[in-house]
Amino acid sequence: MNNIYRENILEHYKNPLNHEEMADATVDFEDTNPVCGDEIHFWVKIDDDGKIKRATFKGRGCAISQASASMLTETVEGMTVEEVEELGADEIRELLGVPLSPIRLKCALLGLKVLQGALLKYKGEQVNKR
Repeated sequence: MNNIYRENILEHYKNPLNHEEMADATVDFEDTNPVCGDEIHFWVKIDDDGKIKRATFKGRGCAISQASASMLTETVEGMTVEEVEELGADEIRELLGVPLSPIRLKCALLGLKVLQGALLKYKGEQVNKR
């Protein structure tokens, strides 16, 4: 079963979904993982009801960080800002479907941290880059 998930990760890495800048984004945010140098920049379009209408990203780094960001763009569409803020490591592990070491988990969580940073920025809260 892990092979299926690994193939899915590689597919998202080689052909990421929503891998583009968004000109009409409501908010955007970028950050890096200082341990490995992975970089992700998210753009998010939020509707008047506080729902994610669209999310896109650009980045560079390992297959885990980039695949996780790609998968997140699909996962969060239609969710409210509050629902996305509640996502955590367990949901990312489930999304990827493979066991992750602590270092690889940091890679996998980078996209979520950047996306949640964008939402904090949207709400006018202070965002600390890592």
